[in-house]
Amino acid sequence: MKFTTLVSPEQLEAHLRDPQWLIFDCRFALTRPESGRQAYVKAHIPGARYAHLEEDLCGPITPASGRHPLPDPNLLADKLGRWGVDGDKQVVVYDDSFGAMAVRLWWLLRWLGHDAVALLDGGFPAWQRQGRELGADTPLIQPAAFRAAPDDNLWIDSPAMLQALEQKRVIIDARAEERFSGFIEPLDKVAGHIPGTLNSPYEDNLDMRGNFLKAEELRALYEPLLGGSPPNEAIHMCGSGVTACHNLLAMEIAGMPGGKLYVGSWSEWITDPSRPIATGANS
Repeated sequence: MKFTTLVSPEQLEAHLRDPQWLIFDCRFALTRPESGRQAYVKAHIPGARYAHLEEDLCGPITPASGRHPLPDPNLLADKLGRWGVDGDKQVVVYDDSFGAMAVRLWWLLRWLGHDAVALLDGGFPAWQRQGRELGADTPLIQPAAFRAAPDDNLWIDSPAMLQALEQKRVIIDARAEERFSGFIEPLDKVAGHIPGTLNSPYEDNLDMRGNFLKAEELRALYEPLLGGSPPNEAIHMCGSGVTACHNLLAMEIAGMPGGKLYVGSWSEWITDPSRPIATGANS
């Protein structure tokens, strides 16, 4: 059986020693870039490799890019192969921030044509809270050949975003409401949002324990936002193209697949002062 959205701690524990399952620790904090790696060194799920958001899962920043550009697909494919990933492996990703960082690797693998990738529901906190096995050893890795087949229909750039605005496409921004409204902006140089976009913070995908809502609950969340538009025409964004993947995963769980990621997101949008911005609630 192939897992493509979520795995539970119970399901992962049953496959901890399965050589066909590979685990990636994606813990990362935007304000403390080394904290995730430091936490990994102290304790992680046994066998997990560590993937650093900015060193491993992004390309170089340019004056016209957002904070987390896409990595070169061939370089990422080579790295994945050196981590032991091939077409037959089931990949599981986790973090300690409700999936907000690990969803980046979930999306990247799907972009490269590897669908057998799932997020650990509840992440490291749930694993730890349930008293499951931890380790601190660096795993022994058997390198593999990962063949990338990038599907560039899964994402759009800024010119395509301008076109989408003219077409009045549904654009969903995963940032917290106070950032979307422009009330605060802790990370980017300009506050606000793209006019015409809708705000659906990624935290709304979760229950009080940090697990994803059930499929029918997620459908009830996203159907009003879509307003009758097909799910595969929706565009997802956030600050830098990372947490937007959380909403893409939520829609996948809800049986509403096919949305596109605006990779550059807000941090790329604001690099060109001619692009429109808005503040306040949905506008």
